[in-house]
Amino acid sequence: MPGPVLLLAAALPVLVVFLLLVVMRRSAKVAMLAAYVVTVLLALVLWGAAPARVAGATVNGLVTAITLLYIVFGAILLLFTVQESGAIRTIRRGFTDISPDRRIQAIIIAWMFGSLIEGASGFGTPAAVAAPLLVAIGFPAMAAVMVALIIQSTPVSFGAVGTPMLVGIQNGLSNSPEVEAAIAPMTVADYVPVVAAQVALVHAIVGVLVPLLMVGMLTRFFGQSRSFAEGFRAWKFAIFAGLAFTVPYFLVARFLGPEFPSLLGGLIGLMIVVPAARAGLFLPQDRFDFPARANWGAGWQGSVEPDEAEAELGPDTRRIGLVAAWMPYVIVAVLLVLTRTIAPLKAWLTGPDATLALTDIFGSGINASAQFLYSPGTVMIIASLISVALFRMPVAAYGRAWGISGRTMLAAAPALLLAVPMVQVFINSGSEGMASMPITLAEGMAAATGAAWPLFAPIVGALGAFIAGSNTVSNMMFALFQFSTAEGIGLNLAGITTVVVLQAVGGAAGNMICVHNVVAASATVGLTDREGDLIRKTLITMVYYVVQAGLVGMGLINGGLWWAAALVWALVVIGGMGANRARTRAA
Repeated sequence: MPGPVLLLAAALPVLVVFLLLVVMRRSAKVAMLAAYVVTVLLALVLWGAAPARVAGATVNGLVTAITLLYIVFGAILLLFTVQESGAIRTIRRGFTDISPDRRIQAIIIAWMFGSLIEGASGFGTPAAVAAPLLVAIGFPAMAAVMVALIIQSTPVSFGAVGTPMLVGIQNGLSNSPEVEAAIAPMTVADYVPVVAAQVALVHAIVGVLVPLLMVGMLTRFFGQSRSFAEGFRAWKFAIFAGLAFTVPYFLVARFLGPEFPSLLGGLIGLMIVVPAARAGLFLPQDRFDFPARANWGAGWQGSVEPDEAEAELGPDTRRIGLVAAWMPYVIVAVLLVLTRTIAPLKAWLTGPDATLALTDIFGSGINASAQFLYSPGTVMIIASLISVALFRMPVAAYGRAWGISGRTMLAAAPALLLAVPMVQVFINSGSEGMASMPITLAEGMAAATGAAWPLFAPIVGALGAFIAGSNTVSNMMFALFQFSTAEGIGLNLAGITTVVVLQAVGGAAGNMICVHNVVAASATVGLTDREGDLIRKTLITMVYYVVQAGLVGMGLINGGLWWAAALVWALVVIGGMGANRARTRAA
């Protein structure tokens, strides 16, 4: 077990981020600059990492940050193409026809449509697509980003056509004699679908409440009465939408494998939920809307706020039908699916000729690459260009969209250009005889918890995602560690599998709070320097998720009272939110 001083040192970069960003509410660029400096000094001085390795990790982080900024640019460009064309008026009217209730709109756009986009693309794309769309139909920027981040949980394990499973878990467990001996006669490739089916089961049990918690958060922080209960009054529709996604999601994972649970779950869910909402099924009796814009709280709005007033659109703006208005988003979804599922097309977009690669940077053994043709940013730019022709937009209007997109991307650049290199140095801090900082942290937690480890396994997964900004990377870092720890506390193969499952589930939940997801999503609506406030909010749902996953995992391993404990925890969370409402009103 690592000593207490080493454990504290390994936790220091995470603590610096949390203290500055969440507690002291400093901007992400300030917090990440401090965290980067601390991480580099620890890696060089205490961990003994070679300077070339630290430099290589930094360059790798810069390349990754640039690819994220490219996605941000594409998302904002798509939003303002829709705005400048006038199509956003039609989309607003369409949602009002389905339901004028903001809770219902959040469920359909963030939970259902966001899950579909996650299944096709992953890597933070749902928030980059859903948050601007929510802003465009009248949501405050902070509310839009918050709900888009909250759904970055249940569908994430099967994002980007199953990448966290097929790349994260499979690579994390490969080339290990220990794993091969334990799962024989299966291979690791055979074992991954077994893990994936149980991942979907745990997510389905835990995630069915996500739409309910999401709308409770929406009304608590952005409603006139600041009440969780106002969101919970939509409980019938929220639970219905939760089941409409999680049931097909689980069945697809169980019978078809890890590639399509989120994609097909989101698509099937949309086909169920939208007609039900149009028919008025399960809708609440009351209607929720935000306060008048003049009464919005400080910091609710970002710099990217499409004007809702139709009168301010040019007199030559065409009237656009509902199907045509939605075509930019349909094009995005279709192109994401095609580029991720058609093997020859994917091979061409990701092949050597289409990849900008840096190998063995500074002799560190670290590589960096960017695949801009395969990036969701390119997909959104293509959809934007098609939309110009579709809507017959004036050149000047499209030029304005490009200008706004460029300025917003540049505003987000400092935070991302610091956050991602810090993460890469943290992950690559190991040296001969010393495990990297995240592995040191995980080993310390495992030694302290013993047989209760399954309760804490999702926290390690979430920590990995918080640090790395990716469920896939979290699984690659910690899957073997989780497997070995479970074996070390005497679990049989079924129990070991459950612990690996909890790693994947926790890694998905950590996407709700990971810094560069928050920064990137905020940038798409021009919401800068409020990242800490967003993490304080999404931390609430993340804590529900990882605790509930741990309890469900213990139930799968030990049965009995652990299932009752999971039920009690869900009731405590919902009841606690109600108590918070009462204290707020009393104040």
